[in-house]
Amino acid sequence: MNFTEVLRTALFALRGNWLRSALTSLGVIIGIAAVIVMVSVGQGTQAEIDKLVSGLGSNRLDIGSGGGRGFGGARMSAGSSYTLTEADAEAIREQIPEVQYVASSLRGGGQIVFAESNWSTQWQGVQPDFFEINGWTLASGEPFESRDYSGAGKTVILGDTVRRELFGDEDAVGQTVRIGRVPFTVAATLAPKGQGGFGQDQDDIVLLPLPTARRRLAGSAGVPAGAVRDITLGVARAEDVAYVQGEVEALLRQRHRIQPGQEDDFSVRNIAEVVATRTQTTRLMSLLLGAVASISLIVGGIGIMNIMLVSVTERIREIGLRMAVGAGPRDIRRQFLAEAMLISLVGGIIGIALGIGGALLVGKLGALPVALNAKVIGLAAGFSIATGLFFGYYPARKASLLDPIEALRQQ
Repeated sequence: MNFTEVLRTALFALRGNWLRSALTSLGVIIGIAAVIVMVSVGQGTQAEIDKLVSGLGSNRLDIGSGGGRGFGGARMSAGSSYTLTEADAEAIREQIPEVQYVASSLRGGGQIVFAESNWSTQWQGVQPDFFEINGWTLASGEPFESRDYSGAGKTVILGDTVRRELFGDEDAVGQTVRIGRVPFTVAATLAPKGQGGFGQDQDDIVLLPLPTARRRLAGSAGVPAGAVRDITLGVARAEDVAYVQGEVEALLRQRHRIQPGQEDDFSVRNIAEVVATRTQTTRLMSLLLGAVASISLIVGGIGIMNIMLVSVTERIREIGLRMAVGAGPRDIRRQFLAEAMLISLVGGIIGIALGIGGALLVGKLGALPVALNAKVIGLAAGFSIATGLFFGYYPARKASLLDPIEALRQQ
């Protein structure tokens, strides 16, 4: 029997039991669709995380105040006390040459007001290197000038969310806003960044010079003179980040007179390690999703094997007749393999269509990020063929090994 005859015979046999064939292919349909949707979601999530954390920078270190000490022996959470100073930042700049950028900062919250509009937001007092380290660019206006830092100038730069809430489509540059009771002039607005790597709105921020924040806003909060909440470092080369982290920790322990065995009063966070951890976690989740979806495909393959075994049992007399008129074991094996692969292939095609549609629907609804990949679709098609070949081989071989005389005796 040539290929055309095998295919025609297989189609005729499946058409005779079309409902059973359709139900058998359902397992493959669900399995292929699930693989495409799950893997697409996993890859989309990975791409989204890569996009979000890329804005954090892999060459940076964040140093936070607090970390273990407390008053009267009580343990305090990280950032609950001011243990870092601007002098610490300058010491890092001068003594660790691998550090390219250094920026101290103070943070706080408050109501910002313009005319009849107001918005509750976070303000942050920063130093010049802050913009380079965090990759901020201006959408309009001019950056802070040196006299704004030296003279504690009452100027601010607004994040896009704050600008939109206060001014709508109007130009914010040059306008006067109030934070608490203090008036500030808007020097510039920031280009939007969107959601951050930890889910926060990066554009909901007001930036002002660090001396201004200390004198105009943080003074009433009891912030010690010269103290800062955070110090952010930009390292020149990514391969030096781990080394710089060790040097920074040693330098700060020395400056803060922390004895061996005592807990640090600061915390150092390596963004590269955070990114690597989240990437690894997402990769594992993608593999898990793919594995779970593959189980459906295996179940579908088992269904094909089961129904083909039933078909062999039902058609024993037909097999005997074919062998009696000259069909060999190879012809019988090819016929039943063709039937199994047709069921699997048709199910795979339908599953691919449903998988693509399901992935696009998930992406459109916005519930999860989705990244459709032609390689994944091709792999799914290959799996559908392989499923029919693998699970259909045993029934086909069993049919080919039947004794024609015994088969003809079956009623």
